[in-house]
Amino acid sequence: MTNKKALGIIFANMHDQNIAELTKVRSMASLPFGGRYRLIDFSLSSLVSAGVTKVGVIAKSNYHSLMDHLGSGREWDLARKNEGLSILPPYRASAQETETLFHGRIQALYNALYYIKSSDVKYVVLMDCDHVANLDLDAVFEHHEKTNADVTMVCCQAEPTEDMLKSCVVVKPDGAGRAKGLMINSFFSGCLFSMNVFVIDKDLLIKMIEDAMSSMLVFFERDVLLANIDTLNIQCYVHDSFVRRIYSLKSYYDANMDLLDPDNLSSLFNPARPVLTKVRDEAPVRYGLNAKVKNCLVADGCVIEGDVKNCVLFRGATVGADAKVRNSIIMQNTVIGSGAAIESIVTDKDVTVSDGCNLKGHNNYPLYIRKASKV
Repeated sequence: MTNKKALGIIFANMHDQNIAELTKVRSMASLPFGGRYRLIDFSLSSLVSAGVTKVGVIAKSNYHSLMDHLGSGREWDLARKNEGLSILPPYRASAQETETLFHGRIQALYNALYYIKSSDVKYVVLMDCDHVANLDLDAVFEHHEKTNADVTMVCCQAEPTEDMLKSCVVVKPDGAGRAKGLMINSFFSGCLFSMNVFVIDKDLLIKMIEDAMSSMLVFFERDVLLANIDTLNIQCYVHDSFVRRIYSLKSYYDANMDLLDPDNLSSLFNPARPVLTKVRDEAPVRYGLNAKVKNCLVADGCVIEGDVKNCVLFRGATVGADAKVRNSIIMQNTVIGSGAAIESIVTDKDVTVSDGCNLKGHNNYPLYIRKASKV
């Protein structure tokens, strides 16, 4: 199915600062998740499932791994002569800026304004990469048109935490689902959390961008939506399936661990809306004669000879003989040496844990080992 009426815009770096440990060498969009995916896969797959065939990814920094992952967009059927996938590289918002690139969503969109204007579409879908969800955007488009909305915000319900509220937009809807208030670092009963997904009429978005830039405004939610909340028909669409927001190392750890629940796994990976990712020709998992594996998510290419329980193992991970791995996230090409014991650990890619090494974090404070480290 092709949806000619919509353009997708994905912000690759919008929340990098929230999880600085993992985004030091990559963008939020290219953050590995769930054994074989990157966070951008969920946004891209949701767009493609709704028939959106023109998608622009606004990058800012650390986007080498993102470009390597996306390639031409072939895995998402976006390698096309017309439309398809475009990487929108960063540049300074004005000649006067000498130290930084764009600030906020408005300046990022202003840098991509020609791309938006030249797109023959009716709607623009703005998406970040800080949520893990399989969105039914067809239903969002239908809700947008049915309610005659100027802007439709995709929202969810969640139990608020102090860390979450620091960087999350909270939406207060009225009885008809129209947003009547937007808040940061506050929460009231009956409020919803924004998933940073917006459907907007293209012409209205262009006017918003140009008006905001003429007034030197940079924040989309605060300076545009909240400032015009009484005059704009801002509707809330509630996503009621699996969703997790990544806003800290702990939330990243918990979101991965939640996939060990079969109900969460089946809710996220809905066969009607497949989550697509870069294909790698890896061998199947190889289990040693004395291997023990219980309640784990294991990607292809892994070699397991030790004892592994309640873990997420990414492609090419190796667990040596007599090693014990518990409640941990083991990223791509990590090697856990023979006789090692680790618990509540997040290893980045290409980490080597020496033979007999003992490392222990806590479920509330997982220990992170940076990329290519040897311990």
